Amino acid sequence: MAGMQDTTTRIDTLVGDHARLLSERLQAHRAQLFPPDARRALRKFTSGEVAQLLGVKDGYLRKLSLEGKGPAPETRAGGRRYYSPEDIQALRRTLETGAKTPGTYLPGRRAGDKLQVITVINFKGGSGKTTTAAHLAQKMALDGYRVLAIDLDPQASLSALHGFQPEFDLLDGGTLYDAIRYDDPVPLREVIQQTYFTNLDIVPGNLDLMEFEHDTPRALSGEGGALFFTRVDAALASVEGDYDVVVIDCPPQLGFLTMSALSAATAILVTVHPQMLDVMSMCQFLLMTSNLLGVVGDAGGDMSYDWLRYVVTRYEPGDGPQNQMVSFMRSMFGEHVLNHTVLKSTAISDAGITKQTLYEVEKSQFTRATYERALESLNAVNGEITDLVQQAWGR
Repeated sequence: MAGMQDTTTRIDTLVGDHARLLSERLQAHRAQLFPPDARRALRKFTSGEVAQLLGVKDGYLRKLSLEGKGPAPETRAGGRRYYSPEDIQALRRTLETGAKTPGTYLPGRRAGDKLQVITVINFKGGSGKTTTAAHLAQKMALDGYRVLAIDLDPQASLSALHGFQPEFDLLDGGTLYDAIRYDDPVPLREVIQQTYFTNLDIVPGNLDLMEFEHDTPRALSGEGGALFFTRVDAALASVEGDYDVVVIDCPPQLGFLTMSALSAATAILVTVHPQMLDVMSMCQFLLMTSNLLGVVGDAGGDMSYDWLRYVVTRYEPGDGPQNQMVSFMRSMFGEHVLNHTVLKSTAISDAGITKQTLYEVEKSQFTRATYERALESLNAVNGEITDLVQQAWGR
């Protein structure tokens, strides 16, 4: 009797078997998409895409190429020009030398600007938190910022999107836990990995991060744990000069990891799926966050932020109840809700099946309208966040 098996099998054995089977299948899937001997690489961008990224005309890029200024693009059938991510950065350096306004093409930090640490949070899974963090980090890198992404979620979805499968690639550690643990932490630089995106590095995550949740109560009962909330900030201080922006993808819970990330943050981005149950969950999350961060602030934590914004994700404009919920949020929180929303799109979800973002996939894989609609919404949201970063730097 097949139904009897589950009642007589130890649950730890059954779950372990399922985990191993799933892991093997995922590894096989990854090997099929990206063979072990192949280095994952970002596609090349058309001259039209590059012109839009740089804010110039396509004809101007052609003129630069003909004059031998900047990198030489790859020319394909029909004379179409394609640029690698490294080429785009080289173009930025070329254009910046002749720019009338400093920072036009290299918009990152200048002398006196502080590192921007954007913590992306939500208490409830499924709010698009990791999707939002990944697209933000990648777009800012494409825009010329030096970006460090940190996967603080033990589920490691941000890592998977950037080619890391934790149970195979991080067998000997390599997460932020190694740099913030209480006994013998390693320098943060030792766990930072380069990605295939120019300007974008990552600290991947895995289940090791849960050790911080277990270690901190023990440390609090002794000495050295009282300032647990300073550990992420202290680790980031060691690489502060290497980056313009840090994007932290937090776990969907308000534990010690999240509180330490919030204490390190200069800005907070809360993702919200505009449905009643999700907004009710967010209400509880905000109440808990306020109470716990109040305690951290009383203990000496820095609770000052440049900005806090709510970003509406997985939004369906034709959904009446969702529109009501968005209006409800805007009436309460005003300017703290971003003007633009991340649309629910098959293009974003289909790209995720191959562990890619919309900035990575070839748009030919989708119908043009679907791709462009989704990309426009992401660019609008990320542009609004980038403006907030620039404002925090006084520009």
